Amino acid sequence: MHIHILGICGTFMGGLAALARELGHTVTGCDTGVYPPMSDQLRALGIELMEGYGAEQLALAPDMFVVGNVVSRARRPDGTARYPLMEAILDAGAPYTSGPQWLSDHVLQGRHVLAVAGTHGKTTTTAMLAWILEQAGLAPGFLIGGVPMNFDRSARLGGMPPATPDGCARKPLFVIEADEYDTAFFDKRSKFVHYRPRTVILNNLEFDHADIFDDLAAIERQFRHLVRIVPGAGPNGSGRIIVNGLEESLARVMAAGCWSELRSFGAAVSDYTALGEPDRFQVLRHGEVVASVAWSLSGTHNQLNALAAIAAAEHVGVAPADAAQALAQFGNVRRRMELRASIALAGAPAGAAPVQLYDDFAHHPTAIRTTVDGLRHKVGDSVRILAVFEPRTNTMKLGAMKAQLPWSLDAVDLAFCHSGGLGWDAADALAPLGDKAIVAPDIDTLVAQVLARVRPGDQILCMSNGGFGGIHQKLIDALGAPRVAAVSRPVAAVA
Repeated sequence: MHIHILGICGTFMGGLAALARELGHTVTGCDTGVYPPMSDQLRALGIELMEGYGAEQLALAPDMFVVGNVVSRARRPDGTARYPLMEAILDAGAPYTSGPQWLSDHVLQGRHVLAVAGTHGKTTTTAMLAWILEQAGLAPGFLIGGVPMNFDRSARLGGMPPATPDGCARKPLFVIEADEYDTAFFDKRSKFVHYRPRTVILNNLEFDHADIFDDLAAIERQFRHLVRIVPGAGPNGSGRIIVNGLEESLARVMAAGCWSELRSFGAAVSDYTALGEPDRFQVLRHGEVVASVAWSLSGTHNQLNALAAIAAAEHVGVAPADAAQALAQFGNVRRRMELRASIALAGAPAGAAPVQLYDDFAHHPTAIRTTVDGLRHKVGDSVRILAVFEPRTNTMKLGAMKAQLPWSLDAVDLAFCHSGGLGWDAADALAPLGDKAIVAPDIDTLVAQVLARVRPGDQILCMSNGGFGGIHQKLIDALGAPRVAAVSRPVAAVA
């Protein structure tokens, strides 16, 4: 089969392309701004990439066009289509489908799917769960919306797990990051309803994606759809839903109906709880200690992620103690509190503490706050944290959460905001932070503002779900020669 993927450079569609190649299909694709690292990864797999969405690509005549949710029927001010290829597909009556539907039809059939859903922590928890199953010898397939440090790829088909101790065959396992974002312009259901999972993690649920959801109730409705398709409990059932007991929104979702085995985590009265600090804690199941986790991550959110992953792994036969042992070697995901460089600040006295520069994917106010709290817990109150961030998601650009930004940043010493491209006044939104807030309309000005205020020993935390205009390297170059090469040492994570 030949498939041509529209929007191939996104993390999900790029992972789908890799899986299709592993299945032996011919894969081509197109996107705007085809650039590394995704472009390099795809070309290394023998996938031909094309810049833009020109109608001439219709002549490729693939067996199926697979359409990413970046594609729409939108038109430019002059009336021309933004995606001419999609218009040509429709005019010609050529076959097309969505990415999640293609994945369901060609990869997930016959597998035990373990899906990780929630506003935050999906990528990290998916990577944790895949690693636990890998260490248990279960050879899981997976599709992770990021670059996991424990694997050499973000997506693979996996293999056939060994039989159970009593000789029963197992279904092959597939772990997937289950996104609530819409499927395609022609299918407005959330992606995750296509996956038909048997094990589901519901990590948390807040308002997000203001470009497609009107309010939190609309997102809760999509989560209820997911709950409805999980197999039932009982002697003939095989479905398990693992729910964060701290989330009122998830309690409302479950109150609307649950037909599967239910396990909770996080709250004081839950099936799975933690005792101890986030980087070293005991795992309790129904109040009994069943495992101990000691790892490099910090932050309460990561502790919760671990509980969820342990509960999901237990559903497919991995003992909590074995899962905890795997987490001790968990390397996290790129861009989740990734230490990019330790920098000797130019002009600083000999022996002065280096400046640490981190890269993190945090983009929602809650994610920003938990990321900052994780770093604050690590470095203590005496070390300065400089947050450098851009409100880049559609939700943030619309200003839907601007009022929460001061709350998300109140634990930092200075907050530098890139305000370019916003339709609202960032300085006004950050005014409650007083002199701690600095706003710049472009990246170069932002870099100059950081340089004017940085001190030896500062922790610079760059937060964005995009490339942030290459600000990480610009800061490294401007601050001084790194003492060590750029390294990848995860500290805390919010996906």
